[in-house]
Amino acid sequence: MADTSAAATPIIETADLVKHFGGKRQLLKRSPLVQAVNGISIKVVEGETLAIVGESGCGKSTLGRLMIRLMEPTAGDVIYRGRNLGSLAPDELRRLRSELQIIFQDPFASLNPRMSVCDIVGEPIWLKGGMTKAERREKVLDIFETVGLRPDMADRYPHEFSGGQRQRIGVARALAAEPQLILGDEPVSALDVSIQAQIVNLLEELKERLKLTLVIVAHDLAVIRHMSDRVAVMYLGEVVELARTDDLYDAPLHPYTQALFAAIPQPSATLKHSIQPLEGDVPSPTKPPSGCKFHTRCPHARPRCSQEHPDLETVEGGRQVACHFWREIQAAGSDPRPIAAPSARLEKRIALYTARQAGRADLIANP
Repeated sequence: MADTSAAATPIIETADLVKHFGGKRQLLKRSPLVQAVNGISIKVVEGETLAIVGESGCGKSTLGRLMIRLMEPTAGDVIYRGRNLGSLAPDELRRLRSELQIIFQDPFASLNPRMSVCDIVGEPIWLKGGMTKAERREKVLDIFETVGLRPDMADRYPHEFSGGQRQRIGVARALAAEPQLILGDEPVSALDVSIQAQIVNLLEELKERLKLTLVIVAHDLAVIRHMSDRVAVMYLGEVVELARTDDLYDAPLHPYTQALFAAIPQPSATLKHSIQPLEGDVPSPTKPPSGCKFHTRCPHARPRCSQEHPDLETVEGGRQVACHFWREIQAAGSDPRPIAAPSARLEKRIALYTARQAGRADLIANP
């Protein structure tokens, strides 16, 4: 696990990053101004996996793309290994592109249907130059083996693969550029659950073997806990909590983070949350609420919340939280995890199932 302490050297960081869409005058009126990202300052330590989570429309994918400069920010800076990406000349930025790669959410839409997968994966190698066609193909086949694809698949086209195989091709294309940092923009959300586990395990294995840094944009909290070192929770274009993964899952501080955990489905109707899941939708980013943006949905909101914007406060352990009253909420003992024990009937069913499985194991061992 990477050193995620405050003293660790970041591989990439953002400084007051802002991204707004629209707001331009059209024929008869000005288009709405969408405030997608608002003043985010965040650091990613070399070798770690940082997860960015939140509801749909919170700006997490926009933040990730700004970090690798697939989008130009409205304001603020992105610093990669001490270099401001916004001040680089086009040639310098192009040379740096190979170090910052992305795995897209849709494994089919991100692949050119007119190219064989050998050409798709080999394109970043061709752009870097210095290899013959035969050498490029040999390297592509090596990468195929690395991501769990057979060499005889190299001359097929994207439509001939399953969703999981296409995502492995996307991973292979990112690795072909020999990156230092990979952004996974919802890399498993479009896949079946069994395939999700394969891709998550593949990314973890490649991270350790190739010494990569990962930024994962996702909304599946189970996936995030399995593979991340730190988690940034976003709401309406802002980071409201940032903490080490275990700390966040053991004791979420922000009411929004608590509500996200409360929304996780439980395996039994007898398991209840002490916190009710959120109701309603995220407010429009064209007209965000005043003060704390979460106050319109927060069960702990007070008059101050609608008047004063909370700062992202650094607390014990280096975690950060943006809430005026998080200490009072924590002292009140709010716990989003299940608090009710399974019913006696459920325990009996579990015991019966366990006994049956043990009996089957004995039968197999002693036919």
